[in-house]
Amino acid sequence: MNNNRYCVIMAGGAGTRFWPMSRQSCPKQFLDILGTGKSFIRHTYERFNTIVPNENFIVVTNMRYKELVLKHIPELQESQILCEPIGRNTAPCIAYAAHTLLKRNPDAEMIVTPADHLILNEKEFLSIVEQALDFIQHNDALMTIGITPTRPETGYGYIQRTNDNKICKVKCFTEKPSREIAEAFLECGEFLWNSGIFIWKLKEIIAAFEKHLPEHNALFVAAADKLGTPDEHKAIEQIFSECRPISIDYGIMEMADNVHVINGNFGWSDLGTWGSVYQNMRKDRYANAYERKQVSAYNTRNTLISLPKDKIAVVNGLKDYIVVDTDDVLLICPMSDEQNIKSYIEEVRFTSGDKHI
Repeated sequence: MNNNRYCVIMAGGAGTRFWPMSRQSCPKQFLDILGTGKSFIRHTYERFNTIVPNENFIVVTNMRYKELVLKHIPELQESQILCEPIGRNTAPCIAYAAHTLLKRNPDAEMIVTPADHLILNEKEFLSIVEQALDFIQHNDALMTIGITPTRPETGYGYIQRTNDNKICKVKCFTEKPSREIAEAFLECGEFLWNSGIFIWKLKEIIAAFEKHLPEHNALFVAAADKLGTPDEHKAIEQIFSECRPISIDYGIMEMADNVHVINGNFGWSDLGTWGSVYQNMRKDRYANAYERKQVSAYNTRNTLISLPKDKIAVVNGLKDYIVVDTDDVLLICPMSDEQNIKSYIEEVRFTSGDKHI
């Protein structure tokens, strides 16, 4: 196994779109929403541990989730968990990991992945990753993985490619288009979904930070001697208090001229909403998604029903709904209104505080 390969798992998100199952104390990446018996972050670790040495994993998460990470991936050492004091989006997260690796192994090759994606064909996925790793060994490229779109999805970012080759340069990125634009992208054939999975040599992403996000890079360079020491925590608190929040897509990928995309089809979903979970669950003959033994559904169509393990439900007369029940919160929401879940959270916080958030 290549000892220069590293996998950086980004696991700091709050998962608010999966409320009320996802909470501040235990967000989406640590849940088994699909009922597989394993959390999202555990699946992510196991997905890569056949091609990345165990000691070469790094998880970047919020400091409040450090113990949860170690619980779900007990194979890791504490030194492999990088703790963000506050969320600042993906660019500072990746800069933190990159500058940590710069001290550990300047020859590192980085695979950067979210902690909470669904991948059905893992063999094909790992083949795509290997092809991307081979490409960056021979080219000074920042790689991203693109997915052939199957529908005019408005919740994903899109990548326009320069040609139909398996690997090609990126023409442009587009974030979460309108329905009309997404339909045009699908018809055009030049666009891929942006998976948010990146592969590059460490020296290439450091150079990209130096060029495109120099203020972020300078903060980590100034604290380089404190990384990996007892002074790291205090230094990172200072850095993140000064870091401008920005995604790696906006900050670097849209600006750099050496961005390439590799096209893959391996049953991918970022599972960003209850609607995307519904699309990936087994359904009854009326297109309802639920655990059969727990639910009796009548005159109900196209509805997702999620219950605690020992609870049953009788549901009558719903169409295109999300029903999520927990020990202390019940959500009943039209599927078309799921983007409003964040506003529901704010209303609950206003009336009841953070107890149910």
